[in-house]
Amino acid sequence: MPQFRRASRATRVLVPMAVSAVLLTGCAGGPGEEAARSAGTGETVGGSVSTASPSPATTPSPGPAERAAAGSLLVSDFGADTVTFVDPVKGATGSVRVGTAPYGLVVGRDGRAWTATAEGVAVVDTGTRRLLALVPYATDTGPVTTGEYRGGGMGIALAPDGSRIYVGVNVPGGNGTLEVVDTATLRVTGTVPVGRRPFDVDVSRDGAEVYVTNHDSFDVTVVTAATLRPRRVEVAPYGTEGGLGSWLKPHYTAVRPSDGKLLLPFEGERLAVVDPRTGRTVIEPMTADTHQHGVTVTPDGRLFVVGTGPIDPAEDQGPSLTVREPGGTERVYPLEGPHENVAVSADGRTAYVTGGFTRDGFRDVLSVVDLGSGATRRLPAGSRPLGIAVL
Repeated sequence: MPQFRRASRATRVLVPMAVSAVLLTGCAGGPGEEAARSAGTGETVGGSVSTASPSPATTPSPGPAERAAAGSLLVSDFGADTVTFVDPVKGATGSVRVGTAPYGLVVGRDGRAWTATAEGVAVVDTGTRRLLALVPYATDTGPVTTGEYRGGGMGIALAPDGSRIYVGVNVPGGNGTLEVVDTATLRVTGTVPVGRRPFDVDVSRDGAEVYVTNHDSFDVTVVTAATLRPRRVEVAPYGTEGGLGSWLKPHYTAVRPSDGKLLLPFEGERLAVVDPRTGRTVIEPMTADTHQHGVTVTPDGRLFVVGTGPIDPAEDQGPSLTVREPGGTERVYPLEGPHENVAVSADGRTAYVTGGFTRDGFRDVLSVVDLGSGATRRLPAGSRPLGIAVL
């Protein structure tokens, strides 16, 4: 396809009144557009639920967690206030209640999982399948609600040495914060102002910098870990026209292993390659031609990008998974229905894509993609799964 086709795309998608009501409830909008609804039921698939929710003030610091079965999966159930364990062959095997509307998810080498809920950062022992703590946020995010624009934690990342958790906290109607949690004491030790709706948080390989991807302010906040000093880097390859009504915003970021640059895909058309030291952005072409959300990168430099589906069905392609080689060649695997995030097996042969999605159209499944043959199968996995990690 021609490089960067449709120079007028930004104008075309910035006319909300001409788009269907379904699209207007999606990620183009800003905080407050979705009414608060009641908390999830907490029902699970294939297992029991732990309802304990101890706070750091009443729970001693946990020791090393027991090991979960290698190769199993853990997903955050945005629709059920739980995390669900998933056997990659059989499907869901049990869940643990963690707090309202869990979003991002990360697992440490010690077997502890950390997930960003609307109420706080939940800590789960993946070996015993037990909630260890729920660390409340220092930021005032208003009433606890659910839905796409709810306040509370979104993106989450773990420092390379395991000593700190970094979580992006959404404040409906305003700018968010990055909160730092000490993993030994389970207390918030610092807060940093960032942009609007911090979808994703990443850390440099040496742990010196933290990168917060802010969906509604078209930017990445680069935070120096030692001083918690922030600086803003705009990432807007289509421009910022339309503000909160624009679809062409950053969602998730991957840190390239070879040089530490940030990789942000847009619309299956443009890959923004950002140098976090200088703020300089280089644009490379992509080929999937679909609205893109979740990303991950493997140690060999392969970039995996989730395509959620078309903005304009008359011109854009459907949901997909793009695998981009370090040299820039891409293979696009079609998917059925919208998806949100992706993880890759340890041997690099299988991708697991969550069907939860932040907008309407989600399904309670994972799509399992054989990266060699291209075969795809669906696996039952919790309720509206968003975040995912391979244990």
